Amino acid sequence: MKRPERIGTLSKHRKGFGFVITEDENPDIYISARSMGGAMNGDKVLVEVIPKTSGSSGEGIIVKVLERNTKEIVGTFEKSKRYGFVAPDDRRMGEDIFVRKKDFHGAQRGDKVVVQISRYPDKENSAEGKIVEIISRRGQAGGDIKALMRACGLRETFPSRVNAEAKAVSKGGVTDRELAGRRDLRQKTIITIDGADSKDFDDAISVEMLPGGNYLLGVHIADVTHYVKEDGYLDQEALKRGNSVYLIDQVVPMLPKKLSNGICSLNPDVDRLTLSVDMEVTPQGEVVDHDIYESVIHSKARMVYSEVSDMLEKNDLALMKKHRAVFEDILIMDKLAKILRKKREERGSLDFDFDEAYITLDASGIPVSVDIAERRTANKLVEEFMLLANQTVAEHFYWMEVPFVYRVHESPSPEKMEEFRTFLRGFGIRMKGDVDSVHPKTLNGILEKVSGKNYENVVNTVMLRSMQKAFYGTDCGGHFGLALKYYCHFTSPIRRYPDLIIHRIIKACLHGELDSGTVKNFKKKTREAAEIASATERQAIDLERQVEKMKKAEYISYHIGESFDGIISGVTTYGIYVQLENTIEGMIRLDSLKDDYYIYEPEKYRVVGERRHKIYMLGGKVRITVDSVSIENREINFVIEE
Repeated sequence: MKRPERIGTLSKHRKGFGFVITEDENPDIYISARSMGGAMNGDKVLVEVIPKTSGSSGEGIIVKVLERNTKEIVGTFEKSKRYGFVAPDDRRMGEDIFVRKKDFHGAQRGDKVVVQISRYPDKENSAEGKIVEIISRRGQAGGDIKALMRACGLRETFPSRVNAEAKAVSKGGVTDRELAGRRDLRQKTIITIDGADSKDFDDAISVEMLPGGNYLLGVHIADVTHYVKEDGYLDQEALKRGNSVYLIDQVVPMLPKKLSNGICSLNPDVDRLTLSVDMEVTPQGEVVDHDIYESVIHSKARMVYSEVSDMLEKNDLALMKKHRAVFEDILIMDKLAKILRKKREERGSLDFDFDEAYITLDASGIPVSVDIAERRTANKLVEEFMLLANQTVAEHFYWMEVPFVYRVHESPSPEKMEEFRTFLRGFGIRMKGDVDSVHPKTLNGILEKVSGKNYENVVNTVMLRSMQKAFYGTDCGGHFGLALKYYCHFTSPIRRYPDLIIHRIIKACLHGELDSGTVKNFKKKTREAAEIASATERQAIDLERQVEKMKKAEYISYHIGESFDGIISGVTTYGIYVQLENTIEGMIRLDSLKDDYYIYEPEKYRVVGERRHKIYMLGGKVRITVDSVSIENREINFVIEE
């Protein structure tokens, strides 16, 4: 009797086995390492399903590869006198790729390379390929990060025609002809506040006190669309990239540096073209009037987060004297930011105060420290102003009923909220209300309750995981986390494509160009931009996470045998995750706990010793010793200190 067959996509594990995800509603099919039939991760395959025996799960044998998913592989090159091979960085790709001597193309042992597959593996033979690109030489600083970028299809460099267009549009400065129809703000006190290492300044701010006691907040954003024309080479490349990707000390920019660090960057003491939003704000934080227009600015100062924070938090006299020309404005900004923050908290906006890692690399790319990233007064000040500008722009264009790209964050699912409610009981916290209609204010109250507790970060993390993921969409679905009905991303057109296309729509409205043809075009373009940007954002987040995990693993590998205090951040059937004070997370495997046999109790997020009843619970404090590290697999193993 012929066995049933299924078609699906192979998802392979680095240990050799895998699962075929079928195209119908049947469960995934387990494939052992010996039953792969030469298939690689991501291939579309035909599977022969082995009949289940009592107590067994679905298992199969791959009988045919229908469609290959992989054409190139990133890995490390090794060689002998007559041949070489590439060990894939992504171990899910399977065995090493054989390379003939004639196909080395200058690669040396230890280089990070791209190998193009010329013959796919089968039951008897391994894959064969040729070197088509040398990403970095052995030991070259940043080579490991560049390899991860390249594996995701990301490139720091741009095609020649994109660079040529960038060069052409960025020649010289702002001309008198370009000022026609723009509001001249060059005499206003307008400043930028960014990180010390920042080079692309796409937002500037100004503030004034109006005669009646209201504030006039100005948010001035680089007019990128003046230089990036619709459907040009720059525009096509920016859409394809979707966003800039920041990987510790390396950046994969959305736009070439001639634009992002040059003519579009709101550098101090030069004229720059901008799109401005003026908002009149009451002392209670209400926006009672606003104006959106094209402008030209001349930034009076390039301020740094740390210096502004030191002035506001520590009354640093030397810095006050250094920045006396803008200090009074900064004081007014601080007062307004606190009003806006209070207003936001009152409506229930969630503010996850996570500890985020700040990793420092030396000149060789080796991590020398992992600290907590600062999120101080100045960072929060700028954040409040950008949130308000994004909200104001979104609401304005929602009521104009024009095609638009919104930032959407949907309400959490009742199932996730019920799980979160159960989780909170373990900490003696009661979540009020109906899980079908949880208000962000309820969740904000929980964040306030755990603030300062040793399990604060754990509760924040579990709450965040209970949320839906935000995305870009053409329907105004509201932003649950910010407790807003209208929200978009408008303030970063240098590094996010949704912001750029929003600028294009705004300018079309300002110029009276929204006829039926333009509206039809924007409907198509906004759908495309929202879909691509949502996908590239997910890829960027995943890549940033992988790079961070890799560098944390490398850092802690220099501390094997050392002991640290940590908090239990996760509990599973096979181990306990522990997060150290600097955000590095590792696992204590249950089989390494020799004092007892531990039973996993998922509903209580804990493991309990069978004989001695010792409990390891989420949020609990432990002291660990670093036992072993795999940088390649981004795995860190701890043991409980005896």
